[in-house]
Parts: sequence; structure tokens; C-alpha cells
Amino acid sequence: MNRLLLDEMVFRSEDLPAADRFDYWTELLGRTHAPMELRSDHVDDFRASQRVLGLGGVTVWSATFQSLVFRRTPKLIRQSDPETYHLSLVVRGNGAGLWRHRETAYEPDDLFINSSSLPNDVHSAGDPVQTVALEMPKALLPLPRDMADRIVGTRVSARDGMGALLSQFLTRLIADPAAYRPSDRPRLAGVVTPLVAALFAQMLEAEDCLPPETRQRALTLRVRAFIREHLHDPHLTPSTIAAAHHISPSYLHRLFRDEDATVAAWIRRLRLEAARRDLADPALRALPIHAVAARWGFARATDFSRAHRALYGTTAKEHRHQALHRGT
Repeated sequence: MNRLLLDEMVFRSEDLPAADRFDYWTELLGRTHAPMELRSDHVDDFRASQRVLGLGGVTVWSATFQSLVFRRTPKLIRQSDPETYHLSLVVRGNGAGLWRHRETAYEPDDLFINSSSLPNDVHSAGDPVQTVALEMPKALLPLPRDMADRIVGTRVSARDGMGALLSQFLTRLIADPAAYRPSDRPRLAGVVTPLVAALFAQMLEAEDCLPPETRQRALTLRVRAFIREHLHDPHLTPSTIAAAHHISPSYLHRLFRDEDATVAAWIRRLRLEAARRDLADPALRALPIHAVAARWGFARATDFSRAHRALYGTTAKEHRHQALHRGT
């Protein structure tokens, strides 16, 4: 186990003797999450890996493991209840969860919601199972506890809406934790908390129960995701963005008041960054520069050239030449 940036912990079962792997995995989950009973048909040579990132009160992790049964019993809850919500994105594999009030099946691209305070049996099947997940103290969620508990065991799609936004954030974070410093923990936790709150509130049809700052932060995150998704559209403007989110352009600009650029400047910077990545890609060396610019929403090549030189101090042609020359 290693400690890296963002209080990262990495576990690989192959680092241990085969006979010790399952017991160590069980102990590890008991230390990093709510204690559980585990059962598996692979205890003699259990294969698993896990990366855990600490973001202050919120924990994010990815895990790959062989088929398992997770059981949280009343006795374990009485012994230790950290009072957390657990959300898992199923990347690979499938399974089902059983609570007193609900039985739910799940499959890839589903988000699976659990609680440390409720007895449950969760069966995960696959060769292997792969998940990306988070654990959040219930006290951080700005919703009445009895209301939020009603959605435990619910299956949520990660293909659209708030489920997609949350899943994309978790996947990007766990894919490259080295891109963040320990000082980024409060900011990252400040992103994931309103996403979870907005997801729960949307499922409960209780958006009005959220504090205004949480609703505003969740809306800002939705707007930013919308912009990234539509960068290629040359008609993407503050007015069209505001209309798509049923807000006024002036309110959209207020959402970006704490950003380091205006809405239009932020769009332009993201487009330039995307175009520069394409220009540096050897697989796209035959694509003309004006075509690269057009695919990222620059309707006129002259606008792209001017913006590129203004931001980076070089021409797009010079950047492509230098990037491709370094790669040879």
C-alpha cells in the first residue's frame, strides 16, 4: 500500500501471498468503509485492486475485484456506523442489492445508492467487477435525513442528467489523481457534494429543499458540462446556453462571476485547448489547421489564428510543428 497525492492509498492483491489476499481485502474494506461481511467463491486466491482518494470528509475510490457478496448486518451497524451514503458507478459486471424495503438489480452505467445505517445484502458478479464509488457523511448532505434515506437501494442511470455529471466527475478524478494537489481537496469536495445533493433532490423531486448556494453550484456544474459537450457547435453562445437552461443571460453571467473568465472567454479557452490537442496528435497531422479549428466551433480560421496567438504567443502552425517534431 502506497500513500501518494490526495491521501491516495493503492492496494493490489498480487502483492500478497494467495492465502492472505481475501482476509486482507476484508480488513481493508473495514478500515476504509463501513465494516461488512464478505463472501466469495475465490477466497483461496482472491484477485482485487483498489485506489482510495481522501478528499477531507468525502472518500472516492476505484475497485476491481472478483465476484463478491457484501453483507451489512444489524450487529455490524450497532458496532460501528459512520453514518455515510455510498454511491457506486458500475463500470463492469452486474448484481443485485436487497434491503428490507427494496430489491434492486444493477448493470454497467448504473449508479447504486447505499447507506451504512441500513442492513443489506449486495451481490456483485463479473470476471472481474469494476466500480468507481464515493462515500459521503450524511451530515454533509443538505437534505432531511429521513427524506434522503428513502432513495437507498435505488438504481440511477449514469447515462444522462445529474447521474451522468456525477459519474463523469468521479471517473475523471480517479483516472488521474496526480493532476491534483492536497490543497485541491476542499475544492474537489465542494464539487462532489452539490452534485450528490442535486442528484438526491432531483430523485426526490425536492429541489426546493436545497439551500440556494447548493442549487446555484449544481446549476453551474450543469452549465459547464453542457458547454464542454457542445464546444464543437459554432452557435454556442451565452444566449443559447442560457436558453437551454431556462435562465436569463444576465443570471448566466452571475454564475460565472467567481470564475477566472467570462462565459465567452471560458468557451474560447476550452476550444483552443481542444484544438491544440488535436494539432499535436500525430493521427491528425493530415487534417488542415482550418479544419481542426472548425471542428471545435471556430467558424472562421482567422478568428482561431488570432485567438491562438493572443493566448499562447505562437501561431497554430508553429505549435503543430513543434509538437509533432518532439514526438519523432
